[in-house]
Amino acid sequence: MKVERPKKKIIVREYEVENAKIQVFDNYIITLFDEDATLTMETAYQVIGITEIHFRNKNFGIISLRKNSYAVDPITYTYLRQLNNLKAFAIVSVKEIDMHNFKIEKLFYKKPMKFFIEFDNALEWVKKRVRVK
Repeated sequence: MKVERPKKKIIVREYEVENAKIQVFDNYIITLFDEDATLTMETAYQVIGITEIHFRNKNFGIISLRKNSYAVDPITYTYLRQLNNLKAFAIVSVKEIDMHNFKIEKLFYKKPMKFFIEFDNALEWVKKRVRVK
């Protein structure tokens, strides 16, 4: 039996945008917004621009780490759902308020979106959704 070391996740690129850090991996991005930030259309356009650079003809997913408390303009989801190659949107948080907000956000997004407490579970789900043809 051959035992292999687990593959290390390699960050393709890291961006600092208004009130957020975006880490780009092979087929997904991780977003981490600053405390008390507001996710506006301007910020959403920056995120969309990053995804167009890295995933123009390729399926991808988004993992939103909700370590900090911040506001989301739900209208941004109407633009994100227009990205045909965005196959999964995962939110990771242990905060109850984020779980309640997720239910509202999901009404605006209307595509595969799931809430997770554990990052590894979110990553597994996103990778599975991105692979689906």
